[in-house]
Amino acid sequence: MKVGIIGSGLVGATAAYAIVMRGVAREVVLVDLDQRRARAEADDIMHAVPFAHPVEVRSGEYADLRGCGVVVLTAGVNQKPGESRLELLQRNAAVFRAVVPEVLSQVPEAVVLVATNPVDAMTQLSTNFARERGFPTGRILGSGTTLDTARFRSVLGRRIGIDAQHIHAYVLGEHGDSEVFNWSQVSVSGIPLASFSCDACPGRAGVEDRAEIELAVRGAANQIIEGKRATYYGIGSALARIVEVILQDQRAILTVCTALPRLSGLEKLEGLTLSLPNLIGGAGILSTFAPSLDERERAALLSSGEVIRKAVSEMAD
Repeated sequence: MKVGIIGSGLVGATAAYAIVMRGVAREVVLVDLDQRRARAEADDIMHAVPFAHPVEVRSGEYADLRGCGVVVLTAGVNQKPGESRLELLQRNAAVFRAVVPEVLSQVPEAVVLVATNPVDAMTQLSTNFARERGFPTGRILGSGTTLDTARFRSVLGRRIGIDAQHIHAYVLGEHGDSEVFNWSQVSVSGIPLASFSCDACPGRAGVEDRAEIELAVRGAANQIIEGKRATYYGIGSALARIVEVILQDQRAILTVCTALPRLSGLEKLEGLTLSLPNLIGGAGILSTFAPSLDERERAALLSSGEVIRKAVSEMAD
């Protein structure tokens, strides 16, 4: 089980570290234009192996990706002071136009997992490259709202006073400001949130608390960036989890982003890349589900799709 990571910055290196700590792979290869940085990160992570799992961690070039079951794309540029979102989008699109075709040529059998932001647009661009080369588009997916969903569950768990792993809640749509909270389907250990009651729980998450909870989830990244300049533990762990699901063919359901098939009630989103619950296995995306939505959530999801559509259009101009 071999994993390649393109980009050895904070996100790429943390993803590699999380993969080692989880014992997900047998080999991890870091590839970066800055070969010195890639080599240093690989060596540092390798020194943690005796405390974790037997994983070979090394730096390499694109040719060293051969044999990878999954290649994670974290390469990209950071936003410059005063730079617009569109300018950042176009600069990262330029990076991907060089990176993605090279990856597809070296490992046409691998699943490609995109993490670079804006992840929905970058995944759409990667899917376009794959389609042009006859590469199965189900093998292209992005981290999407996997982290947002984890943040949602974490905030709810802390608020109510219950382990977040027992809370079922999804964030859908764009990985960004237009993301949609699927409140109508939130449950705690199978009990709908609206019906959940617990005398031993110190908190609550009622309808009147939703705006505050959404603000905490949407603002999580900015708050972390203000405090430490970047986020990487959460997304690194999310990427390690997605890689684990693929390599071990676990058939798990995660809110990754992928080019959507035609779904009942969401026909306007067909072909657009955004996050819904997806069944994931060794071949990548196995199935995409149309979630149960109330009318407000459906309208918000369609609007979120339009935000992504506009970004993709701007990227192509």
